[in-house]
Amino acid sequence: MKLFGKWDPAEVEVADLSVKGYMNLASKSVMISGGKHAKQQFKKSEQHIVERLVNKLMRTEKNTGKKLKVYGIVEGAFDIVAKKTKENPLSVLAKAIANAGPPQRRVDTALMFIAKGTHAASFKKAKTAEAALADEIISAANRDVKSYAINHRDSVERVAKAAR
Repeated sequence: MKLFGKWDPAEVEVADLSVKGYMNLASKSVMISGGKHAKQQFKKSEQHIVERLVNKLMRTEKNTGKKLKVYGIVEGAFDIVAKKTKENPLSVLAKAIANAGPPQRRVDTALMFIAKGTHAASFKKAKTAEAALADEIISAANRDVKSYAINHRDSVERVAKAAR
């Protein structure tokens, strides 16, 4: 089953072994878990990675609780990523998560940084949320410092290194 009817998750290979076990890319018809993972430890890793990205993007003030709207934003962003990179957007997202996260708590922190960067680039600005999310994913996958996620990860690691 293809994601949004366009991209096959079976084609995606996660190169980074430290995040591979925490990124679920299995095919699902409906990616709404309804919070079934909330009370059990480590069950969040069984949730599809796109649903986790959608949940992180929904935390902003404007999109709180609007899951279908955010799914539309993610689908539009994946279209832009596919056009710009000529790759499966899920593999670009997997690279972005592997690059943007610090060594510990990688997946959640990387998704949070990507969501915050998207919100900062699009809220009360001319840039659409789809374009901001696509740019954030592509630049994080390429380890570009203009990405909020990469820039913030580097600054956090720099402060942590100075505190040692």
